[in-house]
Amino acid sequence: MSDIPPADEVRPTSTAARPDVVGIVGVGSMGTPVAQHLLAARGTLVVHSRSPRPDLVAAGATWVATPRELAEQVDALVVFLPDLPDLEGMLDGPDGLLAGAGDLLLMIGSTSSAPGVRALADRLAERTAGRVRVVDCPVSGGEDGARAGALSIMIGGTEADAARAAGILAPCGTPVHLGPLGAGEVAKACNQLVVAATILALGEATVLAERSGLDLDALWTLLAGGYAGSNVLNSRKDKLVTGDDSPSGLAKYMVKDLRFANDIAEATGTDAVILPALRAAFDELVERGYGDRDIAVSRRFVAERSTPAH
Repeated sequence: MSDIPPADEVRPTSTAARPDVVGIVGVGSMGTPVAQHLLAARGTLVVHSRSPRPDLVAAGATWVATPRELAEQVDALVVFLPDLPDLEGMLDGPDGLLAGAGDLLLMIGSTSSAPGVRALADRLAERTAGRVRVVDCPVSGGEDGARAGALSIMIGGTEADAARAAGILAPCGTPVHLGPLGAGEVAKACNQLVVAATILALGEATVLAERSGLDLDALWTLLAGGYAGSNVLNSRKDKLVTGDDSPSGLAKYMVKDLRFANDIAEATGTDAVILPALRAAFDELVERGYGDRDIAVSRRFVAERSTPAH
């Protein structure tokens, strides 16, 4: 027997007179500041997490114990889980999202496979007679950008759904509609390709400079004002200089992200030049036990692969 409610039990979609009721699942290091910005802008938010979040409740959120309760209460759901399998594991069963979903806009902020997002959207549309719609909206800017409400938000979906998602997510940064469903994930894969290349180059350059006797702080302060400058350098300069790679943006996630970029390269017939080298480097980095460190571990990774000349 299906856990999906029949059509005559579905709540009406939101209207201009009744704004969307918004929910969020995945309130970790990125999802928590996103939730805080949504709360500040809307005054209310429905949250589902493995354990209660009294901090968000104190700010005005409603915490619910199951995905079904979440879906029953919201018109739009922001998802900041690590990947699609985490979301798919919440869909079915008597307490799953689909058991409580009426008309629902599912906004997938996870960094995921573009074909995977499209396939999930097709399955949900078929199973719910089109009542559950999907946009992909991965973000860039890291924890600092999330806390500052300055994320770059990459949206893929129909014009109407993307506009609705952009309005909801605007307090969290700059949402831009880039194309049809999956376009956001393609953009995020491109972003991660650039970030991976940049942090590896910064780590390697730091080792070269240190072994050559340069003042690292002076070096990166100077180079940040030229073509070598970037947001990656600005956010990781202190870590690169001091060798602090305590966790922030975990290096192991690059393995997944670069795999998604490779899928896009294969699908588009692109004979990538840098991507294979980046994949090999981050695979090796994780195999060496650095996956749970910050991406600034690239400095230590390069340094420990070789012995300095004397």
